Amino acid sequence: MEIVIALAIGVLAGSGVWLLLRPRTFQVIVGLSLISYAVNLFIFSMGRLSVDKVPVIEAGIVPDPAQMADPLPQALVLTAIVIGFAMTALYLVVLLASRGLTGTDHVDGKESDV
Repeated sequence: MEIVIALAIGVLAGSGVWLLLRPRTFQVIVGLSLISYAVNLFIFSMGRLSVDKVPVIEAGIVPDPAQMADPLPQALVLTAIVIGFAMTALYLVVLLASRGLTGTDHVDGKESDV
């Protein structure tokens, strides 16, 4: 399980960095989104990957700490997902405004020969 998560984080981060280096603004936005997904997955995996463990304890019961999941990374990732959606919407609005003003979607504003 850890190998699959590590590979997923690596592929998302690598693809995100590659897309950030592209000349078009839409590819840059997708790259930022992929990097944010990789960071979210990394934070989530830092809370110990476990199955069938309770994130919240019941009143009056003191469970063994090894049988509890850490709820903090889950809360951080949930908050980061909401903020990521808002930032992606903002990026898209800026992309559309920039394309309307300049007439191109290249980052530097110039068309390339390639």
